[in-house]
Amino acid sequence: MRLILLLALLALPLPALAQDAAQPEGTISVENSLEEDAAIAVRIREIIRQLDGYDDVTVYVANGIVTLRGTTLDAATASALNGLVSRVEGVVAIENEVEETTDVVERLTPAVERLRARTMQFISFLPLMLIAVVAGLLVMWFGFFIARRKNPWDRMAPNAFIADIYRQITRLFFVVMGVVMALDLLNLTALLSTILGAAGIVGLAIGFAVRDTVENFIASIMLSMRQPFRPKDLVEIEGDTGHVIRLTSRATILLSPDGNHIRIPNATVFKARIVNFTRNDERRFTFTLGIDANADPAEAQNIILAALAELPFLLTTPGPSTWVEEVGDSNITITAAAWVKQHETGLFMARGEAIRMAKARLEEAGITLPEPTYRLITQPAETAKPAPAPEAAPAVALPVRDEETQELERIVDAERADTQHKDLLAHEAPQE
Repeated sequence: MRLILLLALLALPLPALAQDAAQPEGTISVENSLEEDAAIAVRIREIIRQLDGYDDVTVYVANGIVTLRGTTLDAATASALNGLVSRVEGVVAIENEVEETTDVVERLTPAVERLRARTMQFISFLPLMLIAVVAGLLVMWFGFFIARRKNPWDRMAPNAFIADIYRQITRLFFVVMGVVMALDLLNLTALLSTILGAAGIVGLAIGFAVRDTVENFIASIMLSMRQPFRPKDLVEIEGDTGHVIRLTSRATILLSPDGNHIRIPNATVFKARIVNFTRNDERRFTFTLGIDANADPAEAQNIILAALAELPFLLTTPGPSTWVEEVGDSNITITAAAWVKQHETGLFMARGEAIRMAKARLEEAGITLPEPTYRLITQPAETAKPAPAPEAAPAVALPVRDEETQELERIVDAERADTQHKDLLAHEAPQE
């Protein structure tokens, strides 16, 4: 039984269901008039004659029942007749038998007419469009002309990198102004908000994708403006030590004491702990010597100070100093410190010469620098006397030359000469 009922519902014509839904409401008059039917038909024909798409629709009215026959371009146009006809006074019911046409010519003709109308509209709109495009291009050209000039950008910026950023911002500003002017002449400024919204979403997605690159770029701007180091400075960054070759838009290039290139991203440099060894001319070095445990530490300290005083390249202010670092199992460790002008004297060469002279003077005084030893005591301890030092020629202070540092600086100068246009370091910029 349910199957028969379902088949009966499916067999109902869909147009009929649509007609019932769109039938006029209200009471039906008991009087019937041919004149009224004719008036209703005339009125409906006049209405649909003024509308597009109903040229092939015919109207018949009998006893207030309106019958519509013919064809339209689509089903939506045919069903729209129900709502239109139901509003006419005196209509009792509507029989909509209008069908969708299958004639190829009838279906293509409106599309061709629309294409022809839009083509004519575009042709008539073309002069205004050309004026808008020319105006926008003129504004853009003016912006690019200003950006290409050397001044005032090079005068305003601390270095070439910042000057290029100013130029790029100027170009972008005038490009936006040119687009806005063109859209305003075409009365399409409402389209600008849509473009900006889409550009914002795309820019946000790109920003997340190239976050590291953007971070490096911003760090490059900050480093080029403040410049915590100069070319050829000896710096330590995140444990890497070397002379600064150049600062690029992405990384800082160092030359290690071994002659190797060290490339550190600027984002890391900007956040890192930087030790600049070159900033101050005076620099201190220290070294330790272990003397015999039975020796007098005070005497050893005086001997070391006297040995350091013999070196002409050491500064007198601040002067050398010594102190007892610790007392070990078999020796006493003494630390000595001295200062040099590192721009005139090589630090490591001076340190090596100071160690040599201090060791020689200690040995001349009979104070040995023993290796770690262990004693097995089997009888009461006796005062040990140091063995006499062998006869040796007295040590003489030697001149200190820093050829290694000079050679490294020569390499840095050569590389900077080859890539000077890519360097963001400038002596005119403020330094932290």
